[in-house]
Amino acid sequence: MKPLKPSMKENKRYLLVRGKNLKENIEKAILEFVGVLGMSKVGLFWIKKNADSAIISVNREMVDSVRASLCVWPDKMDVEKVSGTLKGLRKK
Repeated sequence: MKPLKPSMKENKRYLLVRGKNLKENIEKAILEFVGVLGMSKVGLFWIKKNADSAIISVNREMVDSVRASLCVWPDKMDVEKVSGTLKGLRKK
């Protein structure tokens, strides 16, 4: 199988999210807000998870939907920063 061309690959954005019980809440919030089909379009991938923060990667086109789903969820979750690279996300 041939590798994909760079123009065919999914463009990712990395989000730094702060809150409590993130592993369950992020997935539930996105699933409830955009549904199963939207969840597959989001392409959620966990990069790093701490006690009160997490770094996730999502598809570039779905960043607004992810942010909206985290805002309307009853438990408080804040998107601190969005970046195109992990190195840019970790800088303060």
